[in-house]
Amino acid sequence: MNDPTAEPAIRASAAGRQFRGNWALHDCEFDLPPGRIAALVGPNGAGKSTLFHLLTGLLRPSCGEIRVFGAAPGSRAARTRTAFVSQDKPLYPQFTVADMLAVGRRLSPHHWDQAKAERIVGDGEIPLSARIGTLSGGKRTRVALALAFGKQADLLLLDEPLADLDPLVRHEVTGLLMAEAADCGITVVISSHVLPELENVCDHVLLLQGGRIRLAGDTQDLREAYTRLTGRADPDTPDGLPRGADRGAVVHATTTGRQLTALVRNAPGSSRPAGADERWITRAPSLEELLLAHLRSGPRSAPTATTAGHETEAAA
Repeated sequence: MNDPTAEPAIRASAAGRQFRGNWALHDCEFDLPPGRIAALVGPNGAGKSTLFHLLTGLLRPSCGEIRVFGAAPGSRAARTRTAFVSQDKPLYPQFTVADMLAVGRRLSPHHWDQAKAERIVGDGEIPLSARIGTLSGGKRTRVALALAFGKQADLLLLDEPLADLDPLVRHEVTGLLMAEAADCGITVVISSHVLPELENVCDHVLLLQGGRIRLAGDTQDLREAYTRLTGRADPDTPDGLPRGADRGAVVHATTTGRQLTALVRNAPGSSRPAGADERWITRAPSLEELLLAHLRSGPRSAPTATTAGHETEAAA
C-alpha cells in the first residue's frame, strides 16, 4: 500500500527546458508517489527524453524546479538513488558481460548487488564471457537492466527500453521488470509507444504532449473519471451527441456511419457523464482508449487530471 503522506519520488514544479528559444518542456507540474510504475507516454517530440535528462541531471531546467526524493537531480543524493536506461542502451560492445558488471560495481561501490545482477543475466542464459557486441537486442536490454537493478536504485528511468525488441522478448523483459520492481518496491518511469502493454504493467500515467503534462495520475482513478459512450448518433444534434450532453466534458468523439463513440469526463460526483441515458452503451475506457482520445483531441483542449483527482484546463 502506497503511503499518501510519503515524499514524492519525483516532484516537478512549473519546470521547463528551452533550446535555442524553443520550449521542449514547459510548465510541467506533477507529483509521482514512491513505489509506482508510471507510464510516460506521448508522441515523438513531446519532450519525454528531455524530461528523463532533467531527472538524471544531464540537463538543468530553464525555469521551475524538479526534485528526486527531495534532492536536485545530478546531486550526489539523487544520483545514488537513480538508475537510467536510455533508448540506445550505451554498453561497450567490445566488453564482455562480466566487464560491464564490473563497471557497474565500480560506479556504485557502496550499493552494488553483484548477485542480483548476475542472476538477471543468468536467467536470460547470457554467458558472463559473451561480448556485448555479439548479443541480440533483447539480451543487451537484459544486461542494461541488470546494471540498473544491480545499482539498487530507488528510482528506475527507462527510455523506450522495449522499442527494438520482438513481441516475445518484450513480454519476457516486461515480466522481468515487473518482478524486480515488485521485489524491490522501487519507483519506475517507463516510456513506450506500445500502449496495450503498458496497461498490464503500469499503475500511474504521465501523458506529455506539446511539451506539457496533459494527464497525470493513478490509472484506475483516471479510467473511473471518464466514460466511453457508444450509440447511434443523435440526428437532432449537429454533433450527434445526446442533447443533454455537456460538450465541454467531451475529450474526443468520432462518428462512423450512424454510430458515435466518445470519451467524456464524468459529471462531478457521478460515475456517468451528463446527458447519457439508457440508449447509450457506457463503460470505463481502457488505458489505451483514454490516452489515444487525449492525444487525438489536440494539445490545447484536454484537461490535466492530478493524482488527487482534480482537473484544470491545460494552458493554451
